[in-house]
Amino acid sequence: MPFARPSLTDLIARAAADIEAALPGADARLRRSNLAVLGRMHAGAVHGLYGYLDWLAQQLMVDTAETVFLDRFAGIWGVQRVPAAFAAGPVSVTGTAGVVVPAGTQLQRSDGMGYTTTADAVLVAGAANVPVAALTAGVGGNADAGTRMAFTAPVSGVNTVAAVAAGGLTQGADHEDDAALRGRVLARIQQPPMGGARNDYEAWALEVAGVTRAWVYPLENGPGTVVVRFVRDGDASLIPDSAEVAAVQAYIDELRPVCAQVTVEAPTQAALNMTIQLTPNTTAVRAAVQAELADVLQREAMPGGTILLSHLREAISVAAGETNSVLVTPTADVEHDPGEMPVLGTITWS
Repeated sequence: MPFARPSLTDLIARAAADIEAALPGADARLRRSNLAVLGRMHAGAVHGLYGYLDWLAQQLMVDTAETVFLDRFAGIWGVQRVPAAFAAGPVSVTGTAGVVVPAGTQLQRSDGMGYTTTADAVLVAGAANVPVAALTAGVGGNADAGTRMAFTAPVSGVNTVAAVAAGGLTQGADHEDDAALRGRVLARIQQPPMGGARNDYEAWALEVAGVTRAWVYPLENGPGTVVVRFVRDGDASLIPDSAEVAAVQAYIDELRPVCAQVTVEAPTQAALNMTIQLTPNTTAVRAAVQAELADVLQREAMPGGTILLSHLREAISVAAGETNSVLVTPTADVEHDPGEMPVLGTITWS
């Protein structure tokens, strides 16, 4: 049977009973007696030890271990926490034709995020796309096309202000958190590597910085083929761009069996639009409903999968503040073609 940790009150009562048993006639329960004080001190110390043992018991199991112990478990099973990744991409600069922007030149975004150029770039016809990388790893280094930044020190013949070029700065990802690492360790224990089985491809994709979910489709392109699709939930858009797809493709190519024809693809975004009659139809309740619907898609959406109508209705009903609602559209389970990834689209409220 499971062990029940005694409360501090129980320990105080036990200490008093032990003292009275050892010293017949003594009263260890008087508030201001020395024996009562000693009993409470002993009970407090023992309560602290029970607390430590209770915490230590959590660290002995992978599914409850905290960061330091979780890292040790991961290391034992050969699973490494995915480090943060640096955002990178092109920045458009202008100036005098023929001027060189040297590698190592630093730029700064308006919020203070710093970047450095990673290769020399020559301005042709007064403009050039310069490759840059963030100085600080993490998703915060990503930036949309058109984001303005400036050189931290003047470069002769180059305009101080620059802008992120088409495609944006991508591939930045935060340090893997405990929940994601724990999931990968448990998967490693429960699904041992099989030299190219379906689960292996998913595990390999999740080892790439920024990848949060991955799906594997054996034989989709014919005998001997494997298609891997993935998303990056930490980015502004969970659909990966070409550079992020290439990074996962290159990583898996280093690990896959030589006979497997592996194709890594980005899912095709499919907006899930809805019409909802909501009571009360307020801004706060709308936000709560959207959050619940986003959570359903986070847990259940997958390329080529089906979103169940009953789960959408349930998500709306459990939203904070909702008293009544009708999901007008869709009217049936929403099925998606292979490769289509449902994302929350436009919600029409009434």
